[in-house]
Amino acid sequence: MEKTNNITPEAVKKPERKTLVSGIQPTGRLTLGNYIGALRQFVLLQDELENTEFFIFIADLHAITTPQDRVELKKNIRSVAALYLACGLDPAKVNLFIQSEVMEHTMLGYIMESTAYVGEMERMTQYKDKKAKQTDGIRTSLLTYPALMAADILLYDASIVPIGDDQKQHLELTRNLAIRFNNAYGDTFVVPEGFYPKTGARIKSLAEPEKKMSKSDENPKSYIMLLDDLGLIRNKIKSAVTDSEGTIKYDLKKKPGISNLLTIYASLTDESIKEIEKKYEGSNYATFKADLAEVVVDAIRPIQKRYFDIINDTKLDDILSQGAERARLIASRKMQKVMKKIGLGRIK
Repeated sequence: MEKTNNITPEAVKKPERKTLVSGIQPTGRLTLGNYIGALRQFVLLQDELENTEFFIFIADLHAITTPQDRVELKKNIRSVAALYLACGLDPAKVNLFIQSEVMEHTMLGYIMESTAYVGEMERMTQYKDKKAKQTDGIRTSLLTYPALMAADILLYDASIVPIGDDQKQHLELTRNLAIRFNNAYGDTFVVPEGFYPKTGARIKSLAEPEKKMSKSDENPKSYIMLLDDLGLIRNKIKSAVTDSEGTIKYDLKKKPGISNLLTIYASLTDESIKEIEKKYEGSNYATFKADLAEVVVDAIRPIQKRYFDIINDTKLDDILSQGAERARLIASRKMQKVMKKIGLGRIK
């Protein structure tokens, strides 16, 4: 006699739905470091992570912690959005939007300010670093922006937050604020986990390999912009700081320059650093740099082509509007719950 399956659809446990959240400031064009450490990871994750909704935003509110030219800011917001898509983000799989177009970010940001302590904000390493560099008055938002960053994450119940080494402190604060709020008002927020890329989490400066590659660096030879001229990219790679030893070997402490270049090579080719070391055993820096230059150019050339196709296309606005609409829906639901828990407004 044939056995019957008595399991009802209701009895089948559905896989837990997850949410990934990340944002980037539009304070200049994106670098190779941004691509390897963040954008390329998002492209891989959108295909690898099942049952996960992505919320990727351009963090324009975070940009105004320091003075910005409004025309340049608007240009950069659109440019970053176009580069996200040019790097391979699929709007069918990712909600791409502009942070300031979802006002719940600022609402929850203030509530997180009311949850955090001043001492926590003052201990943030990035605040102390930026404060030391400021010559004019320090804006209040420079101190409190980690609360907004926490809101960016908690608003969507993010369970996955891709981060670099320099963002661990921010994520830890976010986790602490979520736990503190939950303890005070009951279960409200998902406590997020960090996701650390396996390779290339922190690409270093080509001129000073002890420092992170940054678009704000005063030395243009220290970074590669995704929209740099391809010939200029080759020259920047070939002039990258190494050492006098001449051995192509990964040693972060003794050989930070060549180690950084090996990391870039491995990140863009998916070869292991050991494999690359073996390939160039007995070779020299000039040969290695020339080959790496072509690896970088081959990765960036198609990105640039797609970017210039996208930047002036009205489809970009459609994608951003669609992403913002979905983000507002989720964010408004969360804010209704938060306000009710606190006792704000007339929500019953």
